[in-house]
Amino acid sequence: MIPRPTRLVRLPGTFTFDASTALTAGPGAAGAARLLRTLLRPATGLPLPDAPGGAVVLALDPALAGAAGAAQGRGGGLGEEGYELTVGPDAVLLRAARPAGLLHGVQTIRQLLPAEALSAHPVAGVPWRMPCVRISDAPRFGWRGTMLDVARHFQPVSFLRRFVDLLALHKLNVLHLHLTDDQGWRMPVAAYPRLTEVGGVRSRSMAGRAGSGLYDSEPHGGAYTAAELRELTVYAAERGVAVVPEIEMPGHARAALAAYPELGNVPGRKLDVWTEWGVCEQVFGVHDEVLEFCRTVLGEVMDVFPSPYVHVGGDECPVTEWEASPEARRRADASGLPAVRDLHGWFLGRIGAFLLAAGRRPLCWAENSGAPPMEFTVMPWRDADHGLAAARRGQDVVMAPHRATYLDYPQSADPGEPLGQAGEIVDLAAVHAAQPAPATWEPQAAARVLGAQGQLWTEFVRTPRQAEYLAFPRLCALADRTWNPDGDWAADFLPALHGHRARLAALGVHHGPVPPPEPALATPRRR
Repeated sequence: MIPRPTRLVRLPGTFTFDASTALTAGPGAAGAARLLRTLLRPATGLPLPDAPGGAVVLALDPALAGAAGAAQGRGGGLGEEGYELTVGPDAVLLRAARPAGLLHGVQTIRQLLPAEALSAHPVAGVPWRMPCVRISDAPRFGWRGTMLDVARHFQPVSFLRRFVDLLALHKLNVLHLHLTDDQGWRMPVAAYPRLTEVGGVRSRSMAGRAGSGLYDSEPHGGAYTAAELRELTVYAAERGVAVVPEIEMPGHARAALAAYPELGNVPGRKLDVWTEWGVCEQVFGVHDEVLEFCRTVLGEVMDVFPSPYVHVGGDECPVTEWEASPEARRRADASGLPAVRDLHGWFLGRIGAFLLAAGRRPLCWAENSGAPPMEFTVMPWRDADHGLAAARRGQDVVMAPHRATYLDYPQSADPGEPLGQAGEIVDLAAVHAAQPAPATWEPQAAARVLGAQGQLWTEFVRTPRQAEYLAFPRLCALADRTWNPDGDWAADFLPALHGHRARLAALGVHHGPVPPPEPALATPRRR
């Protein structure tokens, strides 16, 4: 299975789902029972009705949160997301301390069944049988996520729902939506309708890498409605996935400046939505109108997304325009800042304070070892050592180093690989090898690591099919590493992945290459 359970014991016999199989859901377990029924019905056609004394029992037991002999092996119990699953020849018992644990247990049941059970279409002639096992399982890290960039290339809501389902199957629990950037604004804001009307459409797209000078001739646009995004958050929550929104600031703002030029640093300037890849020099100004704009936008974001975290970007913000702006220099002087570039931290500090006052936790990218405001949880992407620096400062960290988590880099040096970012190859082994909290870190710093996530930037990803090819099987490796970091590449993950290919096939996932299993080491002969 992927991810590998932390403790699994094989028992004699099998359990078979058939037309007579019923579910018994205890208090608080109705959502998990509904999910199991929803996921199994398309392929199996089984009704799995609710009934007292059903063969499949789903139950919450809060005492399991801190039970002795925990799956994690650290005396912490099953926690918020762990579960216990016992499959016998005549009955199945799924227990957890919290509803999230039951949802993860449902995904384990799916993986114990034949791969055909994951099909979206009826499958005949397959006995819906799973092996008898006893599993006690809980994740090492609470943040197991994937960032999907829908700003560079808009992706339909139908794909976002499918992506949520694929994350949930692998017990990944965060979908981070990158909703705005220089090349497009996808988040509806009632107070600023031109953000999507103007900022949501660019005249063309680059057909090559940044600086190539190659373009297509097709306008590209798209935006979500608030109702679509609200429905997505509900759909994801029912599957144990939280949707975290990201609104970029103060850089990566060209689409917003095309819609509302007065938010920039040059009065009277008109801009278009950027059609280049790379880092744009046009950024938000630092005058009061900009801060009010950001607060209003984030207020509407919080109305749509219930996530406790809100991401505000914060990276790749050139200060050229601020240094040339009399107003920015006055703001720096009035705020007692030693240099104009320090307006970056000043800006984020005010936005962070606004989110904290609203009961949310601010997130930002960390591109160096400098210190963003202390209230921010940081995502280091350039180097893992930047995460260590933040953890030592006392900040929570979600690891996102590009050499192990950037899924827009090629998966291999094969010339047939699709166009990706230049300069790196992020193969399956690199993703699986990356430890969110390396053993070399001191315990106090390691305790600050919430988890890790993969990043799927979409400069070169136009379609859902292309997105799936880049995401899988690399997200399988990330899921395995963040759930159970003790799993071994050759002995555990690769054999599991080869079995998992049948599940991806049943789901119709167009995925990247799967390397062959590594041969077992031969036992030396005695002479």
